[in-house]
Amino acid sequence: MPDPPPAADGHLAAEALALTKVYGEGLAEVRALDGVDLQVPSGSFTAVMGPSGSGKSTLLHCLAGLDRPTSGAVRIGGTDLAALKDKELTRLRRDQVGFVFQAFNLVPTLTAEENILLPLRLGRRDPDADWMDSVVTSLGLADRLGHRPAELSGGQQQRVAVARALITRPQLVFGDEPTGNLDRASGTELLTLLRRSVDELGQTIVMVTHDPGAAANADRVWFLADGRVVDELLDPTVDAVLDHIRALEG
Repeated sequence: MPDPPPAADGHLAAEALALTKVYGEGLAEVRALDGVDLQVPSGSFTAVMGPSGSGKSTLLHCLAGLDRPTSGAVRIGGTDLAALKDKELTRLRRDQVGFVFQAFNLVPTLTAEENILLPLRLGRRDPDADWMDSVVTSLGLADRLGHRPAELSGGQQQRVAVARALITRPQLVFGDEPTGNLDRASGTELLTLLRRSVDELGQTIVMVTHDPGAAANADRVWFLADGRVVDELLDPTVDAVLDHIRALEG
């Protein structure tokens, strides 16, 4: 694989070192991740692709601190997650990591604004008014803040979920098939918004996807197979992503 390009500011948002995750024992053992080494530059957009069972979601969960690896290390912003106690890890996930999942996971009784601010409220932090305005404006939600999820379209609900992920100004935003429940138009809109959050707001995004079109919005694509990163594509296009997928399947 080619060496990953450096971050624009020279920093890494995250890093995995010899990352291994094993489930089960003996004949039932499954090696979901098998010695993964990778770096996530700050201010970058990375897509993760691979066949079912290749370790994509496990990689995402370990990088995000949702699952502890069997061996190896994960660092977020220079912090070794293995050195953190459970409460410290929970605090890091709340303050430095954002999540955008296939299911929007909005609280139905809260307004869009209340859903966006929920991570800050849970952490007993006051919102930064300027950052809130930047996020809401960039996502086109200014006239929807008083609406509850049932009053929003699927695309608008996902935009609220993106705003909630960005509101804490996290080191990293993880997306697990974030366009999976959206129609093509809404999915395209969301990918454009994610791209803008990197280019205009300086966010760092790692997104699992099966869609070559979605992956083409990223700066790079990691291809996983059997728990390992087997290839990397920089400045992806849809055709280039498809070519790499065919090569892996062949």
